[in-house]
Amino acid sequence: MSGTACTPVDGRTEREGAVVAREIRAVPHPRLRLSPQAVGMAALLLTVSVWAAFALSARALSASTLLPADAALLRFGVPLVVLAPALWRRRHALAAVRPGPAAKIVCGAGVPFFLAAMFGGSLTSAAFVGAIVPGMVPLFVSALMVARGRGLPRGTQSTGLVLIAVGVVALVSRYAVPFDTDVMLGSGTLLVASGLWALYTVGLREVDLDPVGSIGLLCLPSFVIIALLALIGVLPTGMAHAAAGDVLLFLVVQGLGVGLCAGLLYAFAIRRLGAERASVVGSLSPVAVVLLAIPLLGERPTPAVLVGVPLITAGVVLANRKPRRATAADGADTTSAGTPARSGEASARAGEASPPAAAPPASATGPSPRALPSPRTASDSRPAVAKVPTDA
Repeated sequence: MSGTACTPVDGRTEREGAVVAREIRAVPHPRLRLSPQAVGMAALLLTVSVWAAFALSARALSASTLLPADAALLRFGVPLVVLAPALWRRRHALAAVRPGPAAKIVCGAGVPFFLAAMFGGSLTSAAFVGAIVPGMVPLFVSALMVARGRGLPRGTQSTGLVLIAVGVVALVSRYAVPFDTDVMLGSGTLLVASGLWALYTVGLREVDLDPVGSIGLLCLPSFVIIALLALIGVLPTGMAHAAAGDVLLFLVVQGLGVGLCAGLLYAFAIRRLGAERASVVGSLSPVAVVLLAIPLLGERPTPAVLVGVPLITAGVVLANRKPRRATAADGADTTSAGTPARSGEASARAGEASPPAAAPPASATGPSPRALPSPRTASDSRPAVAKVPTDA
């Protein structure tokens, strides 16, 4: 056989094999396409993981070479660097935000919230951070709504709020007698952090910003504040001498995870799954924190945790259930605040308030619909409970 001849391959010549291969490639093959619900669920599970990582990092900070100011610089600085071009395009919208809502957002999820969560976590456990901070938000938001004349919650929402309160009492009761000063002080600080987050949630409803703009509104002044406090020595910093591994860990968890991805992913998940469905799955984050703290931090769940965390989780699920209109005339969908909403409005804002990211629970990816809630009418006296995702 000459050198130019083709050698057989599986009974066919190489040239014939090439022809067959081209024919096979020409046959259309079905592509693996995930449904929007599957993609949304994946985004939501990632969000829950980030929220859990926040609680774990709050506890782990005391054992790292970083100080609270260092973690805060990473938390608020990294999103500013990543989103700098997008925030520059939104500079006019950011400048137009009224001082009142801006103050609620910056105080509610900025430096005061961050330091309170970190300090409370250093005195308690990851389970306390993961359950108390996000768990108490619906109760605090409801109190703020009642103070503004929205009426008392009723039905499953009121049941959920009662379960949350009972769960928190069960969580801390064993440390009341005998009195454990550190744990009780830490628990009280975490309650303050939760109340601040509720203020943040209310403030987000008063601004007309997409999730990226909300992240910028929170992170820019917060970074400036923490940087000034560190420069004048009010808050010590040890970033220059910190271990590279600790810096990288908190950069990923706090800066990229909590500061950036959690908010964007949560809003994306809400737009795919709906706010009510997403809030139910998001309510599982305290459970995820308890489970992850066992191998990662060596924390063993106490009987109080095993009783309190499920009660808080169930309470958040019930408190976040969407109330139904009593009549067909009032059949429009409603937001968790009790105000009628156009399709997509609840989903867009819910991502921005999620603890503790830019997070919803009203924080997220790309601009979301700008539809604003319709004003409440005088006849709409239905009580309102904020739909708030669980922590991070």
